[in-house]
Amino acid sequence: MWAKLNSDEDTIEEIISHPKQMVVAGISHPKALFKLWTDAERKAIGIVPVTTSGSHLNTAYYTERNEAFAIANDKASVVKTIGVKTADRKLADTDEVDEDGDPLLDDDGVQIITRGLKYNAIQKVKQQQGSFLTQTDWYIIRKADNGTVIPPAIQTWRDAIRTDATRIENAITAVSTMDQFIALHQDTYNEDGTVDVIATVNSWTEE
Repeated sequence: MWAKLNSDEDTIEEIISHPKQMVVAGISHPKALFKLWTDAERKAIGIVPVTTSGSHLNTAYYTERNEAFAIANDKASVVKTIGVKTADRKLADTDEVDEDGDPLLDDDGVQIITRGLKYNAIQKVKQQQGSFLTQTDWYIIRKADNGTVIPPAIQTWRDAIRTDATRIENAITAVSTMDQFIALHQDTYNEDGTVDVIATVNSWTEE
């Protein structure tokens, strides 16, 4: 990536993502200038490389400001800054309002709600629980159909899955900060790199 500066090198005229033909001061230059020319040769016509400062945030938890471009002090490059947080994503649900602050309703007169991270995380737990239980639902169907007893180990596991779901949902409900919410999704590791404690949201009983 490159940037075209104006003749005074005090403003950015264009950000160039891919090599292309350039017309500078009325002179046409082939796109090969981006591969064959040196940085000094390109700078002579006002084209400098773009370097990146920062790293992208995890947008599952944060909203990130749009990238910003600034000319470096030596004017030999342009710095693209990324990964600047504007806000945490909301943990709780939000009742939407209009420009006057009144409740925003749908066509049926029901309050419009933007779901927060905690609600969505709990819905995922419910989906996971259902997916796990589906694997052994056939035992339940067979018992209802012909009375065949459910193996104790299967029933114990199904009960454990329900207990796991309740535990995980309660842990999600209890958090009040983004750091706490993130911690529920992170494994902890031993010094040798092996997993010490599985993340709370992934700590399901194995069959």
